[in-house]
Order: sequence, then C-alpha cells, then structure tokens
Amino acid sequence: MPRREINPLLCLDKLPAFGSIRAEHVEPAMDILFAKNRAALTERLASGPPFTWNNLIEPIERNEDRLSRAWSPVNHLHAVADNEALRAAYWAAIPKLTDYATELGQNEDLYRAYRGIADGPEYASFTPAQRKTIDNALRDFRLSGIELAAGPRERFKSIRQQLSELQTRFEENVLDATQGWIKHVTDPYELRGLPPTARALAKENARQRGLTGWVLTLEYPSYLPVLEYAESGELRREMYEAYVTRASDQGPNAGRWDNGGLMLQILALRREQAQLLGFRSYASLSLARKMARQPVEVLQFLRDLAGRSKPVAAAELNELERFGRERCDLASMNAWDIAFCAERLREQRHGFSQEELRPYFPIEQVLKGLFDIARRLYGIHIRERTGVEVWHPDVHFYELAGKEEEPRACFYLDLYARRHKRGGAWMDECRSRRRDAGGLQRPVAYLTCNFTPPVGDEPALLAHDEVVTLFHEFGHGLHHMLTRVDHPPVAGINGVPWDAVELPSQFMENWCWERESLDLIARHYQTRAPLPQPLLEKMRGARHFQSGMQMVRQIEFALFDFRLHDEQRGADLADLQALLDEVRGEVAVVFPPAFNRFPHSFGHIFAGGYAAGYYGYKWAEVLSADAFSKFEENGILDENTGRQFMRSILEQGGSRDPMDLFIEFRGRPPSIEPLLRHSGISRPNSGVHS
Repeated sequence: MPRREINPLLCLDKLPAFGSIRAEHVEPAMDILFAKNRAALTERLASGPPFTWNNLIEPIERNEDRLSRAWSPVNHLHAVADNEALRAAYWAAIPKLTDYATELGQNEDLYRAYRGIADGPEYASFTPAQRKTIDNALRDFRLSGIELAAGPRERFKSIRQQLSELQTRFEENVLDATQGWIKHVTDPYELRGLPPTARALAKENARQRGLTGWVLTLEYPSYLPVLEYAESGELRREMYEAYVTRASDQGPNAGRWDNGGLMLQILALRREQAQLLGFRSYASLSLARKMARQPVEVLQFLRDLAGRSKPVAAAELNELERFGRERCDLASMNAWDIAFCAERLREQRHGFSQEELRPYFPIEQVLKGLFDIARRLYGIHIRERTGVEVWHPDVHFYELAGKEEEPRACFYLDLYARRHKRGGAWMDECRSRRRDAGGLQRPVAYLTCNFTPPVGDEPALLAHDEVVTLFHEFGHGLHHMLTRVDHPPVAGINGVPWDAVELPSQFMENWCWERESLDLIARHYQTRAPLPQPLLEKMRGARHFQSGMQMVRQIEFALFDFRLHDEQRGADLADLQALLDEVRGEVAVVFPPAFNRFPHSFGHIFAGGYAAGYYGYKWAEVLSADAFSKFEENGILDENTGRQFMRSILEQGGSRDPMDLFIEFRGRPPSIEPLLRHSGISRPNSGVHS
C-alpha cells in the first residue's frame, strides 16, 4: 500500500518546506485547519463559563497561530514566486479565510466571553500585553459588526468578502501589467547615457528571454536608470508612459489589466462598510486603530507640512526648469525629463553621480556592515544558516542571537528583482513570537526587496537608495524579531497603530548617512577602500537635493488618499481624477500629463493596508527623526542609547501606546523640528537648506 503523502503546510513544527509546497497542498491544508479551529472553539464555548485567559484566550492564540503559520508561506509565495496554479489555489483560499475571520469577529458567544474576562477580577492581574490583547479584541469585535442586526451583519460579511477579492485582483493586475511590457532594443545607440550596471542588466534580461541585444522592463532596477540617465528623450517618454499607465485605460496595454472599475468598487464598499458601523467615513473608521484620533488632526498635520515644504519645492522646480532649458536643451520640462535633468543638476552642483557610489556598496559588505551596526546598537549577532529550504537560489536565511548566544529570531532575505515577483520592498511575518506551556516560539521574518541583481562575475552593487531601502526593511524586521511580547496579537508589529509602525524602519535609514556607520557598510568592491571623504561630503551635501519636491510628492499621495476616504469621493473615475487634481493644485509643484494614471497602481491604498493611512509614513517620520536626534546627541553607535531604543520601542511591540513608548525613550513628546532639519526643510519662505 503506497505511503500517504504528508502535506508540508501541516508540518508546523518546522520552518516552511518551500521546496515541497505545491499548489494542490493549499486548499486541503487550510480546510483541515479551519475545521479544527472551529471545532475547538465551539467545544470550549459550549462548556460555558467561567472563561479565563488559560482556558479560552491561550488556546485561541495557539490555534490562530497554527493557521497563520500554514497560510504564511502560501501568501508569501504568491508575492515572490507567482504562477497560474499557485494563483488559483490562493484565490480558492481567500474567500474561506475572509469568511473565517468574519465569523470569529461576529461570534456573539465569543464576544461575551471576552467581555466577561475584561469585566472580571482576573483582568486586573494581567500583564500590559494581556490587557492590550483583550482591549484590542473587544475593539475589533465592534469593528467586525458584532453589534449589527442580522441583516446588516450579513451585508457586512459580504462586503469583507468582496473587498478581499477585489484588493487581491488589484494587486495581481499591477503585477501582470508591470511584467506584461518590455522594450527590446537592438541598436545600442538607443541606450546612450545608461550606466554600465543598467546596460548589463538589460543584456541579462535579453539573454534570459532568448533574445539578442537588450531588454528593458518596468521593474524598478531597469526603469529608473532609463529615466535618470538615458539621453534619448523618446526612450524616456516611452518608458515613463508604460510605467505610469500600468493597469489602466491608457498606455501601450490600455484596458488589458484595467484597475479603474476595481477602484470604484473598493471605494464604494469601504464607504458602505463604514456607514454600517456608524462612522461618518471610511477615514474615521480607519482612525479607530491609529494614533491620530480625528480626520482634522491628520489634515492639519499634512497641510502644515505642505505649507512648510511647498515654497521650497517651487524654488527647486524653478531652478530645475531653468537648468533644463540652459543645459539640457529642453524647451519645456516634461514629466519624463525631470529625473534626467535632476541627475544632471545634481552632478553639476555636487560634483558626483549616484552611479559613482555603487562600487562602494557591494551587497556582501553592506550586509556585513548592517549586521555589525545591529550588534553595536542592540547587542545582537546575525549569522547565515545553510541547509534551509528556500523558494529561489538567491534567497538566504539568517539566525539572530542575543547576549550569550541566546537565540532570538530568524529571517529570510530575498534581495533581487526577477520575473513573477511583486515589485517594491516589504517585511512580512513567517512566524510570530509566542510562549505557552510548551515553550517559546521565536519569530521568523521575510525581508523582501527588488534590487539590481548581480550580473556575470560582478557582485551586486547597490545604489545608495537601495541601501536605504534595505535598512528600512531591516528596521521593520527588527521590530518583528526583537519583541519580548509573548502574545502574537500584540507581539512585534502586531497591534501597533498603522501610523506608528513605520517608526523603526524610517529610524534605521539614518545610519546610511553617517561616517561611522558608512565605514562599516561601504567598501569598494575591487580595492576595499572606504568611501572617500570628498565623495561622502558630496553625497551628504546632496542629501537634501530637491527635498522639498520629494516632500510635497509624498504629501500629495497622503492627502489624496485621506481625502478620498474622508470625503466620500470616487463615485466615478472622473470624480476620482478631479480630487487628485484638487490635491495637486493645493500641494504639488509638478503636474503630470493627462495620460498619467497613478491611482491605478497605488497598491498601498487599494491593495495594501494603507487605506486612509498613507499619511502614516510622514506621521511616523516625525517620531523617527526625533528618536534619531538622541543618537546625534549621544553618539550614533552609542550602546546605551541603542539598548534604550530596543527596550522602549523594539521589544514592546503593540503591547503599549506608542506615544507612551516614545516619551519613555525620548523623555518628552515628539518634536517636528528634527524632521524638518533632516529633510532640509526650513521654516516657511526661508529658502532651501543645502
């Protein structure tokens, strides 16, 4: 009799068996776990009170963690190694996951059990993490429609189901549109101006496709160098138009993966969802889980930043347009000319090109230096571990240990752009920290980027912006991995308000600019020489180059997102575009061409978790800049300050209010001044800081 195959998604005592997971494993594994969890919960609730942490909440945490560990590798593979079979399996599971989550959130017996524990004598003896777990759960019950009548509750359930499916389809359309366009180049003259790294990548792209010459794609390591360096204005325009019209009704693939209708459906369902729960708008609903409490608070914050930044941005654009006319022979500045002219202006003003920095950032040295910085600040040691199953040969696996080699966490590192991989950079959970009678489960993270890969015998040489991105995602990873909280709902990034979750990530970016830390991460890949002081001074001098334009661009995205969800806008595509035009009229200095369809690929708000929350990047940046200013005062590699940040922020996860944690670390409430200084933004109308 043949041996029955073991489903690798159900082997939950080990790391995911990525080499063995197949699409046909997904639905059976999830169905088994759904059934087990439902049966266990039904049995426990049927047995009646008294309900306690140990007999109710701890078993729920265990079962939910088991489900999360099975789904995590499926969700991750869908993002980094997509194929038709896996996508179909993913789609089959999504409705079941949504139904299961809504079912829990609308379980009246479970809600009463949690309410009883919160009102009972045991609550006073709980740790802060336990109390926060209970409090968050009661809030989430309300936000899941527990108090609705039967009819509206069913409608709420249907809305959640539809939103889950629509948001997934939005993200897949962007991925397909990004990878559904290439530019095959056979005449090297078209590529004039491109740096060697970009040309080599284009040559490798062609080789992988069995083509001669070069292939340009809309993956960022291929797209951005064209916009910054290609001397051909026609090529820049062609690439720009293909990129900004992805998944829309415009551009070379117009209508093929159009997200227009999906956006309208998503917005309408979010409005209805908020109204069912008694909120004025989806923005108000979103703030129920954030630091900011009222929409006016967010709007005032963004408009204050815009007021400080826009005069600076306008002066920068005027200078760039003048430079374009005089030095780049441009009669007018088109959207696809801005990055090209900006790089030429940077070269003239600061005497260097971003490409000059690449040889000093070979990936091996950057990682070695990053890990050394983490050791000095937080007392942790990071070592690569081999023999772990991964989803691609480029993926590496690392273990993180604390003092006296105490194991604390692990992480997968997937650095390079490739086909069938979602663009961007992110950190996600493989496992959360959890402790029960059986022992401690240590956290495991996925750190994913889309950097320029190594070509031929040359190592991967990172642009400085890519180094910053790596530090950013590593900061998220540390938040997940260094937590000392033992309850998954508030461990690591879980339970952290979305407008505070970027604090540790943006905080880590600061070490990409300091001499002491650059001496650890920057070494010429051939000579091993450190970054020369003159080049460092040029790089730091250029740090605030066009910082005003960068600031108002982010404010534009944040204000568009928040107003879209606060003012019930987006009834049709014309209204959505009208709102975007209004926002640009208020805060922007650059106005793109009519064919630009930026919202159609704005995955953060239409597919990710940033709906009515994109402002959180700037909100958290106030916290991160002010937190780093303590290192500026005490020494950027000061061990005591690093340990304080770890204890007050990284180890606490979502167990306490983030403002209380910040004040504990900084000794006072946050100030906006360090952000303005770090961004090169002065007080209004006082010019540009260089």
